[in-house]
Amino acid sequence: MSRKLLDKIRQRLKAETGTMAHSWSDGRYRVALVYPNSYHHGMSNLGLLTVYHLLNSRDDCLCERFFLPDPEELQEHETSGFPLISQESQRPLMDFDLIAFSVSFENDYLHLPTIFRLARIPLFSAERDTKYPPVLLGGVCAFLNPEPLAEIVDLVAVGEAEPILPALVDALQSGGENREELLIRLAQLPGIYVPSLYRVEYHDDGSCAAMTPHSEVPGKVARQYLKDLDSSPSRSFIQTPGTEFGDMALTEVSRGCSRGCRFCAAGYVYLPPRDRSLGNLLEQVDSGLCQRDKIGLVGAAVADYPQIELLQQGILQRGGKVSVSSLRLDALTEAEVDGLRASGHRTVSIAPEAGSQRLRDLINKGLDEEQILAAVRLLADGDILHLKLYFLIGLPTETEEDLDALLQLTEQIRLLWREAGRRRGSLGTVTLSVNPFIPKPFTPLQWAAMDGEKVLKKKIRFLRSAVSRMPNTELHCESIRSARLQALLARGDRRTARLLPLLEGGDNLRQACRTAGLDADFYVGRERNRDELFPWEIIDQGVRRDYLWAEYERGLTGGATSRCLPGCRRCGICH
Repeated sequence: MSRKLLDKIRQRLKAETGTMAHSWSDGRYRVALVYPNSYHHGMSNLGLLTVYHLLNSRDDCLCERFFLPDPEELQEHETSGFPLISQESQRPLMDFDLIAFSVSFENDYLHLPTIFRLARIPLFSAERDTKYPPVLLGGVCAFLNPEPLAEIVDLVAVGEAEPILPALVDALQSGGENREELLIRLAQLPGIYVPSLYRVEYHDDGSCAAMTPHSEVPGKVARQYLKDLDSSPSRSFIQTPGTEFGDMALTEVSRGCSRGCRFCAAGYVYLPPRDRSLGNLLEQVDSGLCQRDKIGLVGAAVADYPQIELLQQGILQRGGKVSVSSLRLDALTEAEVDGLRASGHRTVSIAPEAGSQRLRDLINKGLDEEQILAAVRLLADGDILHLKLYFLIGLPTETEEDLDALLQLTEQIRLLWREAGRRRGSLGTVTLSVNPFIPKPFTPLQWAAMDGEKVLKKKIRFLRSAVSRMPNTELHCESIRSARLQALLARGDRRTARLLPLLEGGDNLRQACRTAGLDADFYVGRERNRDELFPWEIIDQGVRRDYLWAEYERGLTGGATSRCLPGCRRCGICH
């Protein structure tokens, strides 16, 4: 027993409000909900909190949370030999009937070996017999590309939790057969993928040749989604100060996005775009304001919500403050900026994504320079002190001229910001957040290659040198190695699971690939041909492959897509 670890968990629980703890003596089905990152990160994840709420709202179920230990906690686990335990009842993973992982980010795969080791459970499913609980993968990674974890998990929830969980939990509780028969039955449920029931074959060049299903399961697994968001709340059901957004109550405004940016996975895997009604949102706001005085509005395209001004006004009229996760540059209004200022915002983030019009057209951003600068003027005149700009580098066909255009746009923005700062007597800072482009599954750019490490380093050195000569301007860059690892895990197949124990052991990616007999550039650095079968295509995402290919070609030739909603079923994109 470790008194230090127990005290840490109990201190967290004491600081929380909204925790749901059920008795273990009434025969409920017991679900361990695991977020493979720290408590600080996990408790800001609305997907995790929504699943927790859905399961604990059932009379026949209990759900408790597990997190990756912080470094000092991990050291205590290693020293004491104390197993990983739940937040609510401090029980180990082996005491539960189901282990459900909620994974939103590919780089969190690296933490799975640590979690399984601390739980004293074998990492690979082939090494686990029936004395171990089945392992379920959920979260956006589960329906973006589950294949890198196909040899680790037993089940995958392909889609959103609300339409999948009820039938899945019912089927798991019914039991009555051996594990193989149970998995076959579960694989017949909508949205449930059982990797062990599909045989994967590869061509001599390493690309995927075929994915052959067991005779009793579907050839592809169709992604499930909640049609009416109003039917299921999604907000900060548990409030805690120990998280990144601990000062606000988060509320989900919408799912999906109608913009069709060609690099953005969220714009395709959450189709069709759906909004909550204003009345539903204000009810959630009322609940949130009982706990916090600031409401954080969450969604892939919050600023596209058709009643965003009325929603902001409703929050302010109730005495609350507003925080938004995104701004719509081509439709930003003075009223929205006033709402941000009234809520105490000192920093606002916008995403031009690319400096040149050519690259903005390639990714279908749908913005021109004047729209970007007009939005910056509104924010500057609205007394916002600091501005953060998100850019991608390494987009297909990017040239030195495109990087020059990025710097020229930044300089124009900096001058506008400087003039506004002089008028108010405080200059503020413009920060560039520059991230390498990663070609993600189920996007039109899934066929593209990622820039090599040397090329990306050269581009960042060029940008850093130029920005260092711009007063009151900073440059932050994502780690190139981390980005390339994310790309490999996002685009990987079943063989990439071999890397995870090696990377936990401290090997760098290149060494881990050599040990595992894999080539990182095969997954990351090559352009795919039109007809190559992708590992993630075991999922039926609902968007036609020929549409994605046409969008890829259209982007490379500089064409913008129609603004017709992807997935609207009027334009033939979807099945």
